[in-house]
Amino acid sequence: MIKQEQMIVVSQHKIATNIFRLTLKGQLVQEMKQPGQFVHVRVANQMEPLLRRPISICSINREASEFTMIYRAEGRGTVLLSEKRPGDYIDILGPLGQGFPIEKVSSGDKALLVGGGIGVPPLYELSKRLVEKGVEPIHVLGFQSENVVFYEELFNQLGETHIVTADGSYGHKGFVTNVLETMNDDFAVYYSCGPTPMLAAMEKMYPHKEGYLSFEQRMGCGIGACFACVCESTEKMEVDYLKVCSDGPVFQSGVIRV
Repeated sequence: MIKQEQMIVVSQHKIATNIFRLTLKGQLVQEMKQPGQFVHVRVANQMEPLLRRPISICSINREASEFTMIYRAEGRGTVLLSEKRPGDYIDILGPLGQGFPIEKVSSGDKALLVGGGIGVPPLYELSKRLVEKGVEPIHVLGFQSENVVFYEELFNQLGETHIVTADGSYGHKGFVTNVLETMNDDFAVYYSCGPTPMLAAMEKMYPHKEGYLSFEQRMGCGIGACFACVCESTEKMEVDYLKVCSDGPVFQSGVIRV
């Protein structure tokens, strides 16, 4: 159930260059069921910036009624958000969207998780859920450079993890596909979140595999009313367009035209 709540800031830390980890507390956490969903954040208690910012859910602690987001502070709205301190309140709408279907894998299976940049955070809660289910996750995480790499140790605690940087300053040099080309494909399902070109490359690389892709798109309302985030669908669908905020952000591979 979608709810709106003034949630209290538990902590906020800068964990890489312009990358922040924000933990909030409130009853809305009890509605968070699927990894891969997101929240719509009002970044300031004033008229401007007017629009909320969609930010993915990184991890959920239902017992403590807390959840964590990781975001990049690069525009006016997210810079304002980065100034929030413990004890402040933030207006949150959520949970929104359709998440990753963990029922597609069974205990003993392997699952490939591929993330790029700020598309990495939602894969953390997904990986935790898969491990709880007895699934072995394999992570391939891509970043621009060493200074923006985050959560490597935490992903390593859950399973095999490969870090890729475009400039080669840390881990493997190149793109996630460069690492994937050196690996076997004995996994049951793949899950991916990141820039559209990366998602398109995943579909092309694994046409014979079941995959689920989380798309990044500019949004207005976050609930499917404004049609700001529509994407063209493929011939697999009966409709020409799908809304990333409400029909997604996670879609089965081959559904969105990339």
